[in-house]
Amino acid sequence: MFTIAPVLQALNVEWGDQEAYEIVRKVGRGKYSEVFEGINVLSSQRCVVKVLKPVKKKKIKREIKILQNLRGGPNIIQLLDIVRDPGSRTPSLIFEYVNNTDFKVLYPTLTDYDIRYYMFELIKALDFCHSRGIMHRDVKPHNVMIDHAKRQLRLIDWGLAEFYFPGREYNVRVASRYFKGPELLVDLQMYDYSLDMWSLGCMLAAMIFRKEPFFYGHDNSDQLVKIARVLGTETLFDYLNKYNIELDPQLEALVGSHSRKPWSKFVTPDNQHLVSPEAMDFLDKLLRYDHMERLTCAEAAAHPYFAPIRQAAASPSTQQQGSPTDDAAGPSSSAVAMSMT
Repeated sequence: MFTIAPVLQALNVEWGDQEAYEIVRKVGRGKYSEVFEGINVLSSQRCVVKVLKPVKKKKIKREIKILQNLRGGPNIIQLLDIVRDPGSRTPSLIFEYVNNTDFKVLYPTLTDYDIRYYMFELIKALDFCHSRGIMHRDVKPHNVMIDHAKRQLRLIDWGLAEFYFPGREYNVRVASRYFKGPELLVDLQMYDYSLDMWSLGCMLAAMIFRKEPFFYGHDNSDQLVKIARVLGTETLFDYLNKYNIELDPQLEALVGSHSRKPWSKFVTPDNQHLVSPEAMDFLDKLLRYDHMERLTCAEAAAHPYFAPIRQAAASPSTQQQGSPTDDAAGPSSSAVAMSMT
């Protein structure tokens, strides 16, 4: 059995000065933290202050260790400082500030090229964390900050992230319902990085079809039902048989029997400008029941869907904000690898 204890024991925290930061306003709250916009009074630099709620020390250490391991990675939110209240000993994480536009406002305004661009930027972040042995486990629009004016993306909230060890069983109570992979919904504990690729696929489907969220389940059982109504039940039961998983009889009855729905069925006059054959092919290779069949980050980045992005990266002078897509072939795989670094 693998353990993360040695990883966590190696954690070295240099506590900063809490007096160096002032709270400006509250910007959000979650199950494990409250989040504020703040300011560094010494540098006048804006920042984000994440005040952690009382949870197990092991969980706090894990989040800090993961953020330290990912420091400097492409499109990973930058951890600037760690402080704690002298009295309550409550720790706070200080992050770089991103002038985010709420996804419910931003996503409906994005062009086809914009969506390809931001998906590629998100894949860069995921490729980096996966290469460092880390699963994010909570990829969703709320955790993807976009400063559209700067065309800057940051993947945030590493509170559910975990170190991956092959053959280890993990908690299935992770990710947000609409972005939970089928493995979580059928209690398959031996999952891996491919969980993040399902969540990425859910985000892509919502963006190109303008249907947020794409799989809209009312609870975890209904979430699997909503997925089965799109992907069909034949491949669901093939997947369950492959991994010797037995569905609860009540859940099996709820799931019922459904044929596969083609992606083209979701195309409407309102979204047709965002949907292309390569977009549907890319989506199809992400939203697979069997996590072993989903694209890896490297495979995703090399997909034809991102040819215009790779082309623009190879010739920066030709890149324009919101420039239209074309069908030109992307550069060689070595150029793709370079664009991912």
